Amino acid sequence: MAKVDYYLPRSGPMPRPKSVEEAIQAIKQEAFPAPSVQRVRLHAKEFTAVCPRTGQPDFGEVIVEYEPNRLCLESKAFKFYLWAFRDEGAYCESLAARIADDLSEALQPRFLRVVVKQYARGGIELEAEAVRTAEGVVLDRVKDSV
Repeated sequence: MAKVDYYLPRSGPMPRPKSVEEAIQAIKQEAFPAPSVQRVRLHAKEFTAVCPRTGQPDFGEVIVEYEPNRLCLESKAFKFYLWAFRDEGAYCESLAARIADDLSEALQPRFLRVVVKQYARGGIELEAEAVRTAEGVVLDRVKDSV
């Protein structure tokens, strides 16, 4: 059996990512061959970023749904990746687009949908969706929602 080098520790505490770029490397290295599944859905219910205007934390959720081509997203690497945004100043819409672009590049899925939900602050909840396809087309509208 060939030795596999993992980016993240197999057990014990997970180190904090130094940057989003480092976390993208973990996504790429930890991805695994896709079994015969049609759709995968990950729902991260604890997501934190920073409002670029106020510097206050924005709490929310990230939902990723994709149709694998050759690779699947490893959940621990996904958690590590999301953790990298904890100190990043970004709008909800920018986060949805960035996460979709990063995961699309790393996994090259047939179809990918990312929904970022930010919990209410000032009485307003926000939800942004980004969709990518294998052809590299960014869809303006998607009929079925997550």
